Amino acid sequence: MPFTPPKESYNGKIFELGLGSGEKAVAIGGENVLSFHGFEGSTPRKPVIALEVQDIVPDDWPQTVRDVYKDVYGDPVAWALHCQDKLGAQAVALRLAGTHPDKGDISAEQSAATVKKVLEAIKVPLIVLGSNHAEKDTAVLVKAAEVAKGFNCAIGKAQEANYKTIAAAAMANDLKLVAMSELDINLSKQLNILITQMGFDREKLITDPMCSALSYGLEYTYSVMERIKLAALAQNDPVLQPPMLADVGMYVWKVKETQAPESDLPEWGGLAQRGIAWEAVTASSFLVSGAELLIMRHPAAVEAVKKFIAEMEV
Repeated sequence: MPFTPPKESYNGKIFELGLGSGEKAVAIGGENVLSFHGFEGSTPRKPVIALEVQDIVPDDWPQTVRDVYKDVYGDPVAWALHCQDKLGAQAVALRLAGTHPDKGDISAEQSAATVKKVLEAIKVPLIVLGSNHAEKDTAVLVKAAEVAKGFNCAIGKAQEANYKTIAAAAMANDLKLVAMSELDINLSKQLNILITQMGFDREKLITDPMCSALSYGLEYTYSVMERIKLAALAQNDPVLQPPMLADVGMYVWKVKETQAPESDLPEWGGLAQRGIAWEAVTASSFLVSGAELLIMRHPAAVEAVKKFIAEMEV
């Protein structure tokens, strides 16, 4: 007797969101089933992986990642082009880390000039991220939004403390917006509601529920993202139907397992391979839980995740 696998059906659908323009443009979302459940419904878009670039030399990255970009990380334009041309990045995430008051306090005008140079140099979509200093990001992202007009970028992250100004800037310049809350489905929903009440189109939102690394709260993050995805599909909740972002690299490459020397913990294996595996496993987990967009750092980890996506979609 042939086996017929049971299938679930959902009333909801994730909004489809495009980034960039021309032949290098990408789109995420559009599915009406859980991740990699194409046998149950429609999954028109594959997840997209953006490689991270910073506006300053990243002194808090472990050497195993810094070495990959050692020839270009002094220049964000060269770095972004390296990601595009040499590493085949689908998108670039430019993190304006140097605008943080403790990391250089680069002015909004200077950072906007950097954003403009990168935008004019690359063809793949750009995601512009602040330094996660809520007050400084308000000024920085407003200026960044002005120079990004017409490029179909995403800017962020809008948080409870600064969403009004950043969402207004994204709306005025016809950009997508990353909205970040702190690992709680209700906070994610509340922030999306507040932003859309301003008149911002919810179909231009990207939900960032925050992230965590393997062994450092991954299970909790996973459950939050899974609940968001289920609410969007099973409950047909339009507030939670924007696609989701997992900002993987910034959380993974600061944990002990990606930095502890082999001499201290030889039983953990080679440091370089260990770090790559840590980022790849973390990223793959969040794809399963519902993320459609990833920001990663190590190209070898990206390649591992791409293979995982291909295998899961068979």
